Amino acid sequence: MNISAKSVRLDDVTMWVELNDGRTVGVPLAWFPRLLHAAPTEREQCRIGATGQGLHWERLNEDISVEGLLAGRGDMTVRHPVAA
Repeated sequence: MNISAKSVRLDDVTMWVELNDGRTVGVPLAWFPRLLHAAPTEREQCRIGATGQGLHWERLNEDISVEGLLAGRGDMTVRHPVAA
C-alpha cells in the first residue's frame, strides 16, 4: 500500500497528518522551524501534492515528505553558522 496524506492540521505545537491507511501522525513543530515560527494563517496554507506524498507551504518555502515524517526526520536543511 502506498501511504499518503489525506489532510493536515496544525496547532501551536504539533502538526497532525491524517494518512490514507487510517493513522494520524503527530510531529512537533520544533522539527520544522519555518512552521514553528510562522503565523497561524501561514501554517494553514498547506497544499498536499497530487500523489499525497508531499506537503508544501509556498509562502514559507517548506516541503515535507510523508516518507520523512514516518521515518522520524525533521528539517533536513543545512544551516551554515553566521560569521561574527
